[in-house]
Amino acid sequence: MIEIEVDDPAWTDALAEVEPLVQSAAALALEAAGLVSVSLTDDDTVADLNLRFRGKPGPTNVLSFPALESARPFLGDVILAFGVCAREAVEQRKSLSAHLQHLVVHGVLHLQGYDHLDEAEAMEHQERMILAKLGVSDPYASRHEPD
Repeated sequence: MIEIEVDDPAWTDALAEVEPLVQSAAALALEAAGLVSVSLTDDDTVADLNLRFRGKPGPTNVLSFPALESARPFLGDVILAFGVCAREAVEQRKSLSAHLQHLVVHGVLHLQGYDHLDEAEAMEHQERMILAKLGVSDPYASRHEPD
């Protein structure tokens, strides 16, 4: 089960189909039965959370907060900042919907224990496989193309 909260109306203004996009991405990223909460919010909210819980100033695109083991099958919360995500989509020449689905998958994989440091290749492989099933292009492809 995936709980989706749209706290910032900019998400639905930009993507009328935002909830089905989040639902499909999160569902495919969940390997086993589990529950996640996805919050689509604004940059200020994410900046506050980023500072309070990570000690880093400013907003970021996606935050993942794993739940305690005792809360299982609830895996945790994935929180996305509209402004950052929208800017990145433009900068990376991607649709907002594709970027959103990538970041939802990325956040849910974090809740399942993947990290950038020890499992970057495995995490990216999982992301590519899931995104392919969603019809989303490889978000890392441009990194491997010659200049």
